[in-house]
Amino acid sequence: MKLHGKVALLTGACGGIGQAIARNLVAQGARVLATDLSQHGLAALQRELGDELATMVLDVTDYDAVASAMDRAVETFGQLDIVLNNAGIGAGKPLLEHDPAVDFDPVTAVNQHGVYYGILAAGRKFTELDRPGVIINTSSVYGTMASELSFSYNVSKAAVDMMTKCAALDFAPQNIRVCAVAPGRVNTPILEHYKALGLLEHITREQMRERVIEPEDIAQVVAFLASDEASCINGTTVEAGDGFCGFKYPLTRRFAGE
Repeated sequence: MKLHGKVALLTGACGGIGQAIARNLVAQGARVLATDLSQHGLAALQRELGDELATMVLDVTDYDAVASAMDRAVETFGQLDIVLNNAGIGAGKPLLEHDPAVDFDPVTAVNQHGVYYGILAAGRKFTELDRPGVIINTSSVYGTMASELSFSYNVSKAAVDMMTKCAALDFAPQNIRVCAVAPGRVNTPILEHYKALGLLEHITREQMRERVIEPEDIAQVVAFLASDEASCINGTTVEAGDGFCGFKYPLTRRFAGE
């Protein structure tokens, strides 16, 4: 098992990708402190995964709470090796219709400030423990491209990519790696919105192999990045979008009626 003996702290553990990450970390031999705002969701994960997983309700927009979660992981499992800043939210609305307090500030608080707090608190905890560590941030393919109705989300994920680079450089002398994963179209409940609009077939074809990605696929990438096998990957955002950012939907297929 890639992560045998490792201890990980995971934020946003109750979302579709978060749950898959938690399950795979445990399957790979890690012990996990799973955090989220959903007490009910955390309790369900605890029942499913047993003693290899502990839980803590956490608001990632509160730095002191994030720092306390680092302490909790060490108190519970005796060490800390991996921090996964996975919590994130989105809001879809045309930019000209924005209410900043509703459509920008909350997304920035969770996706940007929350990742910053996680990076900072993890770096300080690893340094205090005088041991190497790995920080993995959840970005998005939308961190490198513009798209409709998602100004706040895209901007926040672009910030995640740059924080990843800068933190990796700052933390290199402490032997702390920082990297990120950028999921593409993932089969989570957010796809229900596309189904309701009749767009699911279209967005499925926007991946090179014309399929949406499963949360378990992202969890496997995260586990690899967290492992010693990925020791040369640092300051990098790894795209996990089945080629989504690498091509435009082929027009010849559209006109051929495919």
